[in-house]
Amino acid sequence: MSDLGPPMANRDDLHDHTTKTVARRVEPGAPPPVAEDAGVGRWIPALGVVVVWVVIYSFTKGNDTLALPGREHTDLHQSLTDFNNTLLASRDTNPVMQFTNSVSEVLRGFFDWAQRMLARPNLPRPVPEIGWLGVIALATWVGYAIANGRIAVLVLASFLSFGVFGYWQDSIDLLIVTGMAVGITVIVGMPLAVLAGTSPRANKVITVVLDFMQTMPTFVYLVPVVLFFGIGVGGAVVATLIYAVPPIVRIAGFGIREVPTTTIEATDSAGQTYWQRLLKVQLPMARKTIIVGLNQTTLAALSMATIASYINGPGLGKPVLNALVANDFGGSFVPGVLIVVMAVMLDRTTTAASERSEKVARGGGGNVRLRRLILAGSGAAALVAVYLSRQQLSLAEFPEYAAGQKVADAADAAMGGVVDLVGGVASTIKDDLTDWFLNPMQSLLAESPWWLAGLAIAALAVVFGGVRALVTTVVCLAGIWYFDLWHDAMITLNMTLVATVLVMILALVFGVWMARDRRVDLGIRPLLDAGQTIPPFVYLIPVLALFGPTRFTAITAGIVYAAPAAIKLVADGVKAVSPTTIEAG
Repeated sequence: MSDLGPPMANRDDLHDHTTKTVARRVEPGAPPPVAEDAGVGRWIPALGVVVVWVVIYSFTKGNDTLALPGREHTDLHQSLTDFNNTLLASRDTNPVMQFTNSVSEVLRGFFDWAQRMLARPNLPRPVPEIGWLGVIALATWVGYAIANGRIAVLVLASFLSFGVFGYWQDSIDLLIVTGMAVGITVIVGMPLAVLAGTSPRANKVITVVLDFMQTMPTFVYLVPVVLFFGIGVGGAVVATLIYAVPPIVRIAGFGIREVPTTTIEATDSAGQTYWQRLLKVQLPMARKTIIVGLNQTTLAALSMATIASYINGPGLGKPVLNALVANDFGGSFVPGVLIVVMAVMLDRTTTAASERSEKVARGGGGNVRLRRLILAGSGAAALVAVYLSRQQLSLAEFPEYAAGQKVADAADAAMGGVVDLVGGVASTIKDDLTDWFLNPMQSLLAESPWWLAGLAIAALAVVFGGVRALVTTVVCLAGIWYFDLWHDAMITLNMTLVATVLVMILALVFGVWMARDRRVDLGIRPLLDAGQTIPPFVYLIPVLALFGPTRFTAITAGIVYAAPAAIKLVADGVKAVSPTTIEAG
């Protein structure tokens, strides 16, 4: 019976002891809890590892760095090149290549048909089957039909901006490619999401695959995608698909798992089958979460627009890439902003459509008769617009406006003013961080012998992450060594570490500031939203203008890409702290 607790006679003593312990913990100057001692204690052996590393490095600097001069190929690299050439030579006989070629042909065929319907001449017609007026009218009507009048106005304004700023065909091409990728993503991703949401064992396997897909750099899988699916539409859709599948699988699967077990048990007691439970309980209750996953998938697909243009993917990514090559900030700014406009339009439309369907399912939806009359009248007007766009050349080809060029010139002028104003300060910051932070770290990582850097990184993994982190680290380091890219990988690791440290500093400063001052939050959050949605290559150009083509430029672009999410998380986390906890402190 002694295991059940202290004797009754000693419970008052226990209460007094507990009260004194709690009081001691909140007294000023009291020693930190044990957990904090353990956390601080990790830095002591970590510092020891770094000191030993620096000492050995001072005697072995520049030896066994495994640096490859220029574009030299190792035997492994040459064998991979030979494998690539063999696959290309067997394109017509290899069954795998035949299958991927067939898939690519289907994708190209559908894109070509949609493009001739909406964007480019369908020869012998000198114009598309449906001109710009018909496309805008149909899109606006669909926006009202699935959502509401506000969304219809947003769709109308978005489509007009595509033409007014001079990127009508590129915008329609990107919409088609995005629609194809998102459609295939839903077909592939939703069954996986259901499997992950209903089977814990399957969820573990799927999570590993999704982690690999999300952490692998995009340019890494562009090469095999081009090898199997070719350049152009086929490769662009498949590359976008790889990047866009994880969000919907993760988020939709999470929504299905979060359906209350009491609800499932209550409906199971009525004798429902697996499919009845899935279709009538789990999916309807997870609808909002699934729509969030669909939105994130759409944004992920749009963010691939510029990267897909490297393999001749159609859309707004092409003018962004061309402007990047020419170092033309204004030329990249306008199509980059249009990508953001398209992302906002699709995000708001899908969200509003989901909210309306849920409202209708609960018996809401406003005046049904009036809505039907508006749908019928606007639908008839849209059909008339389609007919007119097929008959009149001016309503089939979007008129040319100078608005895009004016905005590009204004953006160039503004960028020039910023460079003139802060260029000197930016150069000083770049030089100081490079001399005092970037260069020493790169020298330690990249100029150490490969075995010394590997042992030191593995030791740090043990200190901070334990055995599991050690196993992962050793496997990854072995892979880097095997592929003969050790020196380049250490340079990349150095840039990543520097960028991560700077992102952490920015996240703490601005995140806490936003959490403590609502006006600061309202002012900074829109900038963070823009940083998360605008294509990375758009803000790479002003960074180039400020810092030139250096390592620091790449680090700064990485910070712009990563900092918004970190700052938001810190701000939201600080704001979420319970007021009672703050008062107790």
